[in-house]
Amino acid sequence: MFRLAVAQAPAALQTPEDRLEWLHGVMPEVAGGGADLVLLPELFVCGYNIGDAVRDRAEPLAGPTSRKIAELARQHGVAIHYGFAEQADGHLFNAATCVSPEGRHLVHQRKLAIPPGPERQYFQQGSGCELFEYHGLRIATLICYDAEFPETGRAVAGKGAELLLVPTALGARWAWVATTLIPARAYENGIFLAYANSAGTENGMEFLGQSFIAAPDGIELARAGNEVEILFADIDRARVSAAQSRLPYLRDRIALGELQ
Repeated sequence: MFRLAVAQAPAALQTPEDRLEWLHGVMPEVAGGGADLVLLPELFVCGYNIGDAVRDRAEPLAGPTSRKIAELARQHGVAIHYGFAEQADGHLFNAATCVSPEGRHLVHQRKLAIPPGPERQYFQQGSGCELFEYHGLRIATLICYDAEFPETGRAVAGKGAELLLVPTALGARWAWVATTLIPARAYENGIFLAYANSAGTENGMEFLGQSFIAAPDGIELARAGNEVEILFADIDRARVSAAQSRLPYLRDRIALGELQ
């Protein structure tokens, strides 16, 4: 059994140092809850609604913040999946990675579709989505807007993903996305899905909260409100195969052929 934690973090943390200090403070709770992996929100390390400051706070994949988070992962024996602004080859990317307790980067994912709004001023589009395996579980990452397309969830499920991790920065006016649209990605593909948002207000932007963990059969295992909270759920791989056998969408879609 795989134990997952989702950390709905406070949006109002003003600096990367404040964010790391908060993470340091909650890791004993995460580890004490028996988590194998904790999922943090989109751009957790630098903040989301920070304007031009994102350029100064961007780092390479294996930058100094990565090393500090790796040390936290080692101390507590928990893999930490977090969002950050990546600086690479003269460009900025909205990225996510997962650091194991051994200090390895288990995945490196860049946001595939940049939504309308401020992000387009700063971030380049990423490409591709690779799965990683941790404690025997096949895991994929999609960042916020990417998971709102049915094609992306279907693509990673088709590759064999059993758990989809979605760090997000969803604003308060988009409640339907968190309560209806994204949970459907779990059910229609027969996989587990975890959605990690921020809570509160950052530089005038109000975040929805409503982080959750959904099972492959449409059951919500955990759901946050609009306050800072840590969620836990057990991920049982047998529920994936059972759901996909009961409703074989991934197989039967082939019979639809090419729809015009």
